[in-house]
Amino acid sequence: MTRGAPMPDTFVAGDGPRHVAIIMDGNGRWAQARGRPRLFGHHAGARRVREIVKSCPFLGVKYLTIFAFSTENWKRTQTEVAGLMSLFRRYIMKEMQEFVADNVQVRFIGDRLRLDSKLRGLMDEAEAMTVNCTGTNLTIALNYGGRDEVSRATKRLALDVAEGRLDPADVDVETLPKYLDTCVLPDPDLVIRTSGEARISNFLLWQSAYAEYEFIDTLWPDFTPDIFAKLLEHYGTRDRRFGAVSV
Repeated sequence: MTRGAPMPDTFVAGDGPRHVAIIMDGNGRWAQARGRPRLFGHHAGARRVREIVKSCPFLGVKYLTIFAFSTENWKRTQTEVAGLMSLFRRYIMKEMQEFVADNVQVRFIGDRLRLDSKLRGLMDEAEAMTVNCTGTNLTIALNYGGRDEVSRATKRLALDVAEGRLDPADVDVETLPKYLDTCVLPDPDLVIRTSGEARISNFLLWQSAYAEYEFIDTLWPDFTPDIFAKLLEHYGTRDRRFGAVSV
């Protein structure tokens, strides 16, 4: 959605979820269906991210977390991985000023150590440039895996115990989230997966314990703000009991 483009026809601000997480799936299949290489689909998917981020303030979504590259995605071909890394660098460079102009605070989650130094530098720069933005909170999961995140968090927690900063007796269900990559974020209310796949793919395993899920057939490059708005509207009809019984 470029500047001046129409916003979604359906508005659910105030009724929908504050934090939405999206597994953006189907870029490769979208491209192949058009006789194009998979990277063509990833570029189309990146453009779609821009539109969805811009729609968030109109739809009452304060936090948006997107799954850009998983710890398992390194198994893809070297050509596709290299193309994705190049796309991430160009996307951040291109979008940084736009993020600031749109009052979007950007953060990244995942293990950065395997990423190249230029990409890590751009990630740091994007976070620093948008740290004072107060609009949409955009979290990009890059080289992220839920099990890897819990493993890294557990190591940090264990180190604090070993060095006397944390009493083992004080470790409870509220402790581990403080060590997760998402420690400054609320848990997602709604997780959406596109492209017809019905699995969570190691995404926000701890945080999504009580999230609502939507698995839809739409491929990510075809996921419009209007489709987004309809899913948020449907979320508002759900009875969220968190293990309790409705009276």
